[in-house]
Amino acid sequence: MKRIVQFLLQAAVLGLAFAFVLVWFRPGLLAPENGENGVSVVRSYADAVNRTAPSVVSIYTRTMVSEPMIREGADPLFQRLYRDRRVLRPRSGLGSGVIVSADGLILTTAHVINGVDNIFVALFDGGVAEARVIGTDPGTDLAVLKVDLDDLPVASFDTETQHRPGDVVLAIGNAFGLNHTVTAGIISATGRGDLNLTAFEDFIQTDAAINSGNSGGALINVDGEVIGINSASLSQETGAQGISFAISARLATEVLRQIVEYGSVRRGWMGANVIDPPLVVLEGEDQPVGVQISQIYRGGPAWQSGLRPGDILLSADGAPVGTAREFTLAIAEQAPGTEVELVASRNGQRFTTSVTLIQQPPLQG
Repeated sequence: MKRIVQFLLQAAVLGLAFAFVLVWFRPGLLAPENGENGVSVVRSYADAVNRTAPSVVSIYTRTMVSEPMIREGADPLFQRLYRDRRVLRPRSGLGSGVIVSADGLILTTAHVINGVDNIFVALFDGGVAEARVIGTDPGTDLAVLKVDLDDLPVASFDTETQHRPGDVVLAIGNAFGLNHTVTAGIISATGRGDLNLTAFEDFIQTDAAINSGNSGGALINVDGEVIGINSASLSQETGAQGISFAISARLATEVLRQIVEYGSVRRGWMGANVIDPPLVVLEGEDQPVGVQISQIYRGGPAWQSGLRPGDILLSADGAPVGTAREFTLAIAEQAPGTEVELVASRNGQRFTTSVTLIQQPPLQG
């Protein structure tokens, strides 16, 4: 009997130890408490925040700008004497970033650091370091920075999960200079495009507050995994409330990989712009099908393959074409030199052609 009791006690201790380790590394596995009527209630997201916050940095920028020596409202005599004099004055900026490697690589948004003279990074532990730019990508408004530090806490990214509207998310960043501010909300929509914010858009829309200084920070799930890089909000001056956007982790990590590997992003380009077409009639089907070429660049790959404005693209390499946003992203993700077989329609007649992609021309920042 004594041996049986000892065996049961040892098994219980081992089970508790295993459960402790499992919950420590995956806090999201801990079941939420149940409130009234069996509704799940989460008391705190502190574990998720504590997992990611050390890998979120605050970014401070400084730029020397030429300004009039005499400001508006100064004494009229000084305005007459010095109206043509200009001086250099520092202009400061705010942003956030996410540490992606222990040796100091940081992912942020490009508009935070574009055109600045100095970039300083404030770490979770209070340390400050000057950063340099490794590369930027105007097409997605992302940038990679480097600080000369080691053993930094690295964020964990979730690039595989199909996120759903209604999922709880938290934003961490340097809101108005208040470093490591945390706001909470839900995913309002996924796969947002046609916002004219960047050339290649795959945004997560959220109602978690993203304020000035949050840009470049982390949008995380309840497990503390980064699912997006905070980017922009619609201004309240337009009447918008709770409409903010984050660049998806899948797109952000691919841009990061290419900037680190090549110094820039290599994107396939077929020399044509596409739109979601109006209602078309195609072989008796009165529904929108594929995407429509709205503009084509003479002499480019699409032109050389025989495509023309107005053509409807139905499939690419055997896969049906979805929306214009999806097609544009899919082409851009192909390496230059890739040959893509397209099925298209012109005046109701289908035909097949092949396009050999080239490197996309540089985009303006």
